[in-house]
Amino acid sequence: MPDCIFCRIASGEIPAKVVRRTPEAAAFHDLNPQAPVHVLVVPTAHHSAARDARGAEGERQLGHLVAFACEVASELGLDGGGYRIVINTGADGGQTVFHLHLHLLGGRRLGWPPG
Repeated sequence: MPDCIFCRIASGEIPAKVVRRTPEAAAFHDLNPQAPVHVLVVPTAHHSAARDARGAEGERQLGHLVAFACEVASELGLDGGGYRIVINTGADGGQTVFHLHLHLLGGRRLGWPPG
């Protein structure tokens, strides 16, 4: 989608502080971090939200994104203390950019409930 900022970041068209990139996903630091480590994990294929990644292909992509986020967490040294992976869906769920993405948060003790 040409006007989607996350599509443009995932493709490398817009620069970002990239942690890791593959043909299927990109992980980059959030510009407004909510924890010492706050990385966004996005698929290169555009889906507006988690609810749009359905069927066998959607399940495969969601599984890949979670596994990719876990690999990035390990690379960033978060395994020992732990981390949180969050998917906001829709405006009431806190989603502000309508391209499916995961928030990887860590580097401190995270409180609960989150919001």
